[in-house]
Amino acid sequence: MTKKERYKKVIEWFEASMPVAETELDYDSPFHLLIAVILSAQCTDKRVNMVTPALFEAYPTPEVLAVSSPDVVFEYIKSISYPNNKAKNLVGMAKKLVNDFEGKVPDTLEDLESLPGVGRKTANVMLIVAFDKPAMPVDTHVFRVSNRLGLTNNSKTPEQTEKELMKNIPQKYLSRAHHWLILHGRYICQARKPKCEECGLIQYCKYVSKKQ
Repeated sequence: MTKKERYKKVIEWFEASMPVAETELDYDSPFHLLIAVILSAQCTDKRVNMVTPALFEAYPTPEVLAVSSPDVVFEYIKSISYPNNKAKNLVGMAKKLVNDFEGKVPDTLEDLESLPGVGRKTANVMLIVAFDKPAMPVDTHVFRVSNRLGLTNNSKTPEQTEKELMKNIPQKYLSRAHHWLILHGRYICQARKPKCEECGLIQYCKYVSKKQ
């Protein structure tokens, strides 16, 4: 099977099996989505969704968060991984939004990456989820599933994976494809014990073919 054929089959399967694929983070604005995505680094979406309702109520806008302090924000997010650093980043992010972007979340990769706590993956998530722009955020799930399925040629870095997926997935599928790969990795193609017996992609999977 050629790589082009593999991509075609995988996309067709996901489109039929998971026509709706969206972030599992709860949010009500680009600003609150940005907060949630920053908090989700090395933390589960479920845990993030447990703390964000109170956080969002306390900080409805960047202007309100910008005049808070990391110590106060910490109390809202202390059950999240790395709460000290994330509290500092959230306040710093809000200050930069107010000072440099008129209190609005920017919609370019370069501007998003200039915000405290925002790396390339977070910026790409914002582009596809908040602004419906073509991007391919690569987290551990996307990285793992892409390599196992053979969509990438043993990419060594998230950036390599991103470039290869962007090159081979038609733009109209990019947003859903990101979530397809995340959700598949989260619930089926898990890191330690992949549920191959439940996977509808097994016939296209290089990981399985290598084990046989």
